[in-house]
Amino acid sequence: MDYHEYAARFWEHKVVAEVRTCATLLEGGVPHELLVAQTPGRRSLVITAGFHGDEVAGPLTLLEHLPVIVEHARRREVGLRIYPCLNPSGFTDGTRYNRSGESPNNDFMRYEVEPGRWYDVLPSGMSVLRWTVFRDSPKETRALLAELEVAPRPDAALDIHQDPWLGGECSYAYTFGPRAAYLPLVRGTEARLPVARSREVDEDVHTDADGLIELHDGSVTDYLFRRGVPFAAALETTTATPLDVCHEVNLTWIRGFIDLAAGG
Repeated sequence: MDYHEYAARFWEHKVVAEVRTCATLLEGGVPHELLVAQTPGRRSLVITAGFHGDEVAGPLTLLEHLPVIVEHARRREVGLRIYPCLNPSGFTDGTRYNRSGESPNNDFMRYEVEPGRWYDVLPSGMSVLRWTVFRDSPKETRALLAELEVAPRPDAALDIHQDPWLGGECSYAYTFGPRAAYLPLVRGTEARLPVARSREVDEDVHTDADGLIELHDGSVTDYLFRRGVPFAAALETTTATPLDVCHEVNLTWIRGFIDLAAGG
């Protein structure tokens, strides 16, 4: 399916959520709508997916299972803001980056570690003088930032990804905030899919014994954590994992984050 078919199908969820266009992006001469689905609630959760066009499980989980997600959130009185596919041209082309060759994923912020010395990814253990929003980012990033900067700060934030590089079928997560809050989600994942514990998942990036990583990488979850969101995570399943299993793991974390946003 290309993105325009995806968007047309996602609009059908207007019966369970408010669906709107938050931005229209021109990529390769073709306009693409960035969509958001919203529901009301006493507390709030932001869900993002599809920053990389070759990581389709997140966008498809949100497309295929939005009604059950909305119902669980309604029962917990949690309002949702869901950005289901944030790289439309990459989704259509099956490419990690957008059609202009840009990566919308890690350009939300920059860290100043010494006067005039800035990092996009903060090395582990390095102290920070300050951080700032990065404005010269890809169009998709700027469009999402424009939304996040005017919306109330959510109570939790979940970003759904896949790992196309790590071999085998497994899952892990980048997390910020109290680690203990995520351990039930790790256990729930492991009932369906092996967790990549104590494993190198990227160059010099290793999971801990629970399959979790804390990395200040300028991503949307890093940005929201720095803004004071107490629970923020980026979930990874490998692209070698069957899609139905990815859906189960994604839904485990989505339900878990709804519960965290609700207050436990």
